Amino acid sequence: MFDTLQPLETAFTLDSDGPSQGPGARPETDADALDAYSRVVTDVVERVGPSVVRIDVRRAGRNAGSGSGVIVSSDGLALTNSHVVQGARVVSLTTLEGRELQARVLGDDPDTDLALLRVEADVSLPAAKLGDSAKLRRGQIAVAIGNPLGFDATVTAGVISALGRSLQSRTGRMIEDVVQTDAALNPGNSGGPLVSSAGEVVGINTAVIVGAQGICFAVASNTANFVAGEIARHGRVRRAYIGVGAASAEIPRRVALRLDLAQATGARLISVDQSGPAAHAGLLTGDILVALDGKPVRSVGELMRALDSEKINRTVSVDFVRRSEQKRVWIGPVERSPA
Repeated sequence: MFDTLQPLETAFTLDSDGPSQGPGARPETDADALDAYSRVVTDVVERVGPSVVRIDVRRAGRNAGSGSGVIVSSDGLALTNSHVVQGARVVSLTTLEGRELQARVLGDDPDTDLALLRVEADVSLPAAKLGDSAKLRRGQIAVAIGNPLGFDATVTAGVISALGRSLQSRTGRMIEDVVQTDAALNPGNSGGPLVSSAGEVVGINTAVIVGAQGICFAVASNTANFVAGEIARHGRVRRAYIGVGAASAEIPRRVALRLDLAQATGARLISVDQSGPAAHAGLLTGDILVALDGKPVRSVGELMRALDSEKINRTVSVDFVRRSEQKRVWIGPVERSPA
């Protein structure tokens, strides 16, 4: 990516009047940089584009809406938004090459605005890889692929603008660990992939803020991976419930050093249901959760994923920081009621 560094005395000629030499010379790399950026975007589209599908929902023989989706398994599993399928049992998928396929809705999760589909025919389709959204950094290249306003296979590019956002779902519950991007999204992009420069799906595009420019959101791929796994196993997302509202928060550095914590962040409790398991265990608003069942909790997203179906009706440990002291309680999560 970078040229090999040269000794200072040979890097440029001090007495030269040439425009490309001397300490104040402007490197002739603008075109190269643009070409490199273009190559990244083009490569991403070539790799992931064939796995992006158009989704049409029909009711009584009429088109009731459309959106985008992405094939995540070659045997025909696809991810999209819950609001795209609109409660339908069967939808139509159209591939990049124009092939139309029927797909069953295996399950949808309005709490995260995600749905999992399976193509009914025996097929082998190009599939995209779900990446690790926990490794994202602000400023990374982000490419959105979808069918905005009915224009198939449209590509927009930008950067990851922010991480760890919260977004209210249609059920009123908050979708946590949302990725913000300035890659342009429009109606019809919903359900399509947000892709990293490595060609991995790091989010499922879900929403824009009307009237704002460059503020668009995608459900993080780690959340999508969790939801897809739950739907594939149970037909719905079973979640453990402990009765808290939380937000990602930094642990004060002096506290982390004194307690010899290996992590700098956790999930701060901003509300505690007084009739829930957390209150019964003695957790309070302001506590910062750092581990659940012996596994680190570094964000509210990790806390949500940790509260999976395996924790239901079990007794698990919760480690937390309260007023610069680390404590542990035992808690019995119950099954969260469906939205």
